[in-house]
Amino acid sequence: MQFGVFTVGDVTVDPTTGRPPSEHERIKAMVAIALKAEEVGLDVFATGEHHNPPFVPSSPTTLLGYIAARTERLLLSTSTTLITTNDPVKIAEDYAMLQHLADGRVDLIMGRGNTGPVYPWFGQDIRNGIPLAIENYDLLRRLWREDVVDWEGKFRTPLQSFTSTPRPLDGVPPFVWHGSIRSPEIAEQAAYYGDGFFANHIFWPKEHTQRMVGLYRQRYAHYGHGSPEQAIVGLGGQVFMRRNSQDAVREFRPYFDNAPVYGHGPSLEEFTRETPLTVGSPQQVIDRTLGFREYVGDYQRQLFLMDHAGLPLKTVLEQLDLLGEEVVPVLRKEFDSLRPAHVPAAPTHAALVAARDAAADLASAEGGR
Repeated sequence: MQFGVFTVGDVTVDPTTGRPPSEHERIKAMVAIALKAEEVGLDVFATGEHHNPPFVPSSPTTLLGYIAARTERLLLSTSTTLITTNDPVKIAEDYAMLQHLADGRVDLIMGRGNTGPVYPWFGQDIRNGIPLAIENYDLLRRLWREDVVDWEGKFRTPLQSFTSTPRPLDGVPPFVWHGSIRSPEIAEQAAYYGDGFFANHIFWPKEHTQRMVGLYRQRYAHYGHGSPEQAIVGLGGQVFMRRNSQDAVREFRPYFDNAPVYGHGPSLEEFTRETPLTVGSPQQVIDRTLGFREYVGDYQRQLFLMDHAGLPLKTVLEQLDLLGEEVVPVLRKEFDSLRPAHVPAAPTHAALVAARDAAADLASAEGGR
């Protein structure tokens, strides 16, 4: 199972000092977080994509390319790549280039994003959000899998004898997860292609996530990709830790109470009771996270949101130390011991290349009979 962190790259006032970081400080902090993630033994770093204040990660491939050059093992991902407002041709080329630079340590979480105004900024209409996601992703898959593409759709100009360059590394495109908070159409899309489904899992009660993942698993099997248990599932999560749970609650409360996303609404206690947000000791985070399996089944990727709500970089790095040293080793051991043999491991470039080659060998052997 893969464990990691994801960031949305928000620039938020620290309520304890009244000071927001500068854009420069925030961008450099995201790099520091990625490097720390590798240092403490995490598997994945994922960055969001936003094109409006108060967010800074408008160019994920630039950020991830820089991080790729400074890491050796960390898998680089997105949370999310905007499949609705980005040109599929540019996505195909940018992420294939990143895949080569990172020696295959790349995958993507596709999504529609949660900022309505981004659509007209990029010449689109938010009312076409779902159709754009469907059409654009279908084209992206073809661009990565066909050397020459002839294509015509509704939302962009046609392509005639077009070849996207560079071609994917080893002829195998980056693995794709489809991320969603509330849209069953996206779970259906992930199931149709046999791709992964990433449930954001940070704002809604567990029953909602259970329904979304259940729908994806059911439809994954319907399309013939395997049993429901073999579907590829990822979850988000939010945690704040100190070795003493009372210290964690006391320190995190002002950040929660003033956060643009969930401040001035339900209390911290209500939010931790009704959603997967966990504020407490490392053992409480372990117990809560292991409990996710009870309602989504065995899954392949767990990403935590750690650097939000104005938390200073020093505090986030301390959180990552706790996560890497005290939480993830236990979670990794427990999840691996519980996962049945027929449930696949998390996808990697090497595993995808091996599966492609094994399928080709099998087809060749059957053809020679």
